[in-house]
Amino acid sequence: MAETQRRPVPRNDGSELDTAMAFLSFARQCVVKKTDGLTEEQLRRGLVESGTTLLGLVHHLTLAERFWFGYHVAGRESDNPGDVGIQVPAGRGAGQVLADYDAAIAASDAAIRSVGDLGESVAIPVEGTFLSVRWVVAHMTSETARHAGHADILREQIDGTTGR
Repeated sequence: MAETQRRPVPRNDGSELDTAMAFLSFARQCVVKKTDGLTEEQLRRGLVESGTTLLGLVHHLTLAERFWFGYHVAGRESDNPGDVGIQVPAGRGAGQVLADYDAAIAASDAAIRSVGDLGESVAIPVEGTFLSVRWVVAHMTSETARHAGHADILREQIDGTTGR
């Protein structure tokens, strides 16, 4: 089967921050790409026993961006969602969920860049430990990439579209 959504991996290798941001952005773009051209019904379609949907993955990643970068890195108490589940709130349309993700990404990127040095500690400790911003970026890159893989499978089940 031809990969119709294939994108090249980043070749950024200038600085630690530039490389880390390039791979985080790449993973985010891979998730969003899986939603392209689908209807509201398709985005909400649960095709696995857990009920995971493409829109639910985007919603979850939005909350995770806010939690890790807004709450832990930037220290904004208002960005602690408590639950970072995959259930999209009733009445929340696909367009709004995707716009929320874009806004969360922009806020996350601003929080990361405001720190500058990935070796700096987070503003709010993670389970009592002041981990580095580097750890948070690595964690969210792996989390987002993992969910991009889930999104790949869901998208292929919906309409056969493949690629990263």
